Formats: sequence, C-alpha cells, structure tokens
Amino acid sequence: MDAYLQVGCEALADPTRFAIFGALRERPQAVGELATLFPVSRPAVSQHLRVLKNAGLVRDRKAGTRRIYAVDPEGVARLRRELDLLWSDALAAFKAAAEQWEEPHAV
Repeated sequence: MDAYLQVGCEALADPTRFAIFGALRERPQAVGELATLFPVSRPAVSQHLRVLKNAGLVRDRKAGTRRIYAVDPEGVARLRRELDLLWSDALAAFKAAAEQWEEPHAV
C-alpha cells in the first residue's frame, strides 16, 4: 500500500479527527472554534490537527495570534487519486478472477 494512502487513512480513521476534518470542510477555523464543537480539550484538538496536517489533509495559516486551519485541496486530491488506484486495482483483480472462474464453466 502506498505510504501516503496509509497515512491519510490512518489520520481519518479516528472518529474525532474525522469529525474535525468534516468541520473544516465546511469552513476554515481556529483551534478554539473547533474545540467548542467537540468534547475534547484545545490541546487535544491541536494534536488531532497536527496529525491531519502531517498527513497532508489540512493546512494552516497565521492570522494574528491564531492559526486558521483549512482542508488542503491538494492533499485531499492526492488521497483521492490513491484511493481511486486502489479501487481500480481491486476491481481489475476481481474481474480477472471472475473471468478465470467462468472459463472452465463455459459451455
């Protein structure tokens, strides 16, 4: 499995991180704003954001004393490409297996 795909999937596998990512899909937000939406502390939100950022799924920018986080469209597009390849490979393998199974049974 591609390392980028694995890191991205692992980052989104955590329910809180997935929910934070979903909130950022709606609009860019600061840590404090995100912390009001979830039953976790601000430091925990920061840790989740760090994981999402390291996975290339979110980016941040400085706005005064705050950091504003947003979904990184390039990172999401890359993850999507990797998932598309994974599915294409799986479907091709399924097709090959189905065709191989049908050959001996053809009349």
